[in-house]
Order: sequence, then C-alpha cells, then structure tokens
Amino acid sequence: MDQVNGSLVTEFVLLGLAQSLGMQIFLFVFFSLFYVGIILGNFFIMLTVIFDSHLHSPMYILLANLSLIDVGLSSTTVPRMISDLFSGYKIISFHNCMIQMFFIHVMGGVEMVLLIAMAFDRYTAICKPLHYLTTMNTKTCMLLVVAAWIIGVIHALSQFVFVINLPFCGPNNVGSFYCDFPRVIKLACMDTYRLEFVVTANSGFISMGTFFFLIVSYIFILATVRQHSSKDLSKAFVTLSAHITVLVLFFTPCMFLYVWPFPTKSLDKFFAIVDFVITPVLNPAIYTLRNRDMKVAMVRLSRQVVSSRDIP
Repeated sequence: MDQVNGSLVTEFVLLGLAQSLGMQIFLFVFFSLFYVGIILGNFFIMLTVIFDSHLHSPMYILLANLSLIDVGLSSTTVPRMISDLFSGYKIISFHNCMIQMFFIHVMGGVEMVLLIAMAFDRYTAICKPLHYLTTMNTKTCMLLVVAAWIIGVIHALSQFVFVINLPFCGPNNVGSFYCDFPRVIKLACMDTYRLEFVVTANSGFISMGTFFFLIVSYIFILATVRQHSSKDLSKAFVTLSAHITVLVLFFTPCMFLYVWPFPTKSLDKFFAIVDFVITPVLNPAIYTLRNRDMKVAMVRLSRQVVSSRDIP
C-alpha cells in the first residue's frame, strides 16, 4: 500500500496512555472490565431481541443494531489500547492504521443514522400513535437499518479515499493512542488544509448539526405530549431521557474531536475513552434499566437458559 501512494512511511507511532506501572495496571484492569462489560451487555441485548418474540418491534430491532455497533466501535480501539499499555514502543502499521480509521468512521456513521431512526420511531409512537403500525413497520425498520449501513460506509469512504493516497514521507507520530483522520492527515508531506476542512465538515459539522437536530426533535416531542396530559408527559420523559443521555454521551466527544480536532492530549484521551469505552458499556445499562419490557424479556431469557441447563 505504501508503494501505491508513494509513501515512505510503513508504520505510525502511537501515544501512550500512562507512564507509571501503577497507572498502567489500573488502566489494564479498567479497560479489560469495561470491554468485557461491553461485549456481554450488548450481546445479551442482541440475543434477547432475537429470541424474544415480544421484542420483534422497530424500537427493539433498532436497539439491537445499536448494540452491535457499540461492540464494533469499541473493538476498533479498545483491544489495542489494552495490548499497548505495557508496550515500550507503541507502533501500528500503515495498513492497520488505515483499516482502524475506516472502521471507526463506518461504525460512527451507522450509529449516527441509527440514533436518528430511533428518534423518528419515538416521534411516531408518541406523537402519531394511530399511524405508528403503518409508518414504522418491520419493512421500514429494516430499510432504515440498511440505509444506516450504506450511509456509514459512504461517510467513511468519502474521507478514506483521500487519506489513503496522501504521501507520508517524514513524521509518523500520530500524537494519540489510536489512528484518526485529523491527526494522520497532519503527517502528510503536502498542504492538507482543504482536506482538513473536508474532514471537519464531514465528521464535525455533521455531528454537531445532527446532535442539535435530535435534541430539538426530542424537545418538540415533549412539548407535543405536554399539550395532552401531565401523566403522558412523565411517561414520555422517562423514555426519552434515556435517548437524550445516549445522544449527549455519543455526540459530545465527536463534536470536540472533529469541530475542535486538536485539543490538549489530556482532553483528547478523555473524549476518546468516553466514546470508545464509557458510552458502549453505558448504552445497555441506560436502555435496559429504564425499559420494563426489556428487563422482563432479559429475565425470561435468563430463566430459559437456566432451565435448559437443568434438563438432563
């Protein structure tokens, strides 16, 4: 690949998360436990939705897909973060760096569209309940999921095709513990001002615009419900507060990392850890602890698993 784009750089140097052995051990335990939580929590949601016929509705199908994306997004960075903690020389090959960037943005783009789809689902269910079954049927839901994946791939490719052909002939220190478009572009041996603007517009402004659009949408839903009754408002607020919490956790780091793409190293580490470690493990907790149907279905699935083991 380095011969195709004329690059002399075959590997990139990543930034360490900690220098002291004590902090390295703490982060190793922290990341390992959280990553196990991400895998178990999100897979449990997916299996519950798949095997419980009561959850075969658009809201839960979208939730299962969100869980799949959370597993994929965290898996692009967290395993390497864990393995690099005790490595003295943290390097990533040119090929692996490009692959990591591509899949980070595929997963991020898909998640963004899924959150929009989930907002549309809640709007239809709460504001237009009589039209819900015709508007948000299984076919529409599957089309939204397919569209999310297509848009996610296009979002990643629209940046990837430019970055992969950049000439890298000198500096190779990414300045972060993972590869991402804004930092890798800075290492190219050419003027990348226009490309940096494309990345900022593609990832930063779209994230910011989508976030404020979704927040306004949820406020509109609550305002619409308030006109009917305070009882309905309290129910809607409980449901939507989970969605809004996920929005804040997902979009806040994105806006800081791409609208303001070069914060201090400490902020860069913090926001990246929130996006790749904290949010994917909190999503299952947020959606299950605040959703009675999901909790009942999980208990039912757990009992089925236990009972099947007891059968000789």
